[in-house]
Amino acid sequence: MPLLMGELIERPAGAAMLRGWRRRCPQCGEGGIFAGYLAVNPQCPSCGLALSGHRADDAPPYFTILIVGHIIVPLMLLLEQHLHPAEWVHMALWLPLTLLLSLWLLPHIKGSLIGLQWAKRMHGFGPDPD
Repeated sequence: MPLLMGELIERPAGAAMLRGWRRRCPQCGEGGIFAGYLAVNPQCPSCGLALSGHRADDAPPYFTILIVGHIIVPLMLLLEQHLHPAEWVHMALWLPLTLLLSLWLLPHIKGSLIGLQWAKRMHGFGPDPD
């Protein structure tokens, strides 16, 4: 493990999570984390950081559902209370909006969680590889 005057080099969690939100490497901020929509690259194409050990598993979908629910449900209730639209309006509005918001948020949240794991040295394999 890299040492700086007897201690581990600090990895700011906020910066790493922001880089992850942008779907970039938490270390350099240049290379992409994902090989596809959600498939994590084995390593950063820019700096070579091993990314394959970072496993977000069920956390990104959980946080996505939590966030989307807290956005959509209040908006749905406000619309219903003030305008009383027909049911088809609710279906035509909220189903696509929920789907699109979920699909947009999921990779960003997964990237943020991978950034947090990297910053806190929470790897899915043995000791810290760097």
